[in-house]
Amino acid sequence: MTPSENIDALIDGLTDWRGATLASLRKAILEADPDIIEEWKWMGSPVWSCAGNMVVGNAHKEKVKLTFSHGASLPDPDNLFNNGFAGKVWRSIDVFEGDTIDPRALTELIRSAVAYNRNKKEKKANAAPRPKAQKTTQV
Repeated sequence: MTPSENIDALIDGLTDWRGATLASLRKAILEADPDIIEEWKWMGSPVWSCAGNMVVGNAHKEKVKLTFSHGASLPDPDNLFNNGFAGKVWRSIDVFEGDTIDPRALTELIRSAVAYNRNKKEKKANAAPRPKAQKTTQV
């Protein structure tokens, strides 16, 4: 199965509120940029990436969790992040039954993640290569 088919199957298997929630979050993520790809990693987790990993989605017993790989570096004007503040890199959004996430705000947050990844990749590509150390021989 393709990663997208695996994600479809995961959503279809979640017959309670978590399936509908993950489906709507997925839709907002994919609408952020046409270059976003879906992957299936880490023994069964949906991952959305563009120029690198951006967000991992997981359905837990009592919540749906979106974990952003570089969330600490992203602007969050709509205060979507509600977990992961103790870490230096990751941030997450925990969605519980009855919660609503503004799809526009999530799409904007994803666009920020895409921009962050593209900028990071561009900086790495433009970094001047380090000169190789020269070997010296003693006579």
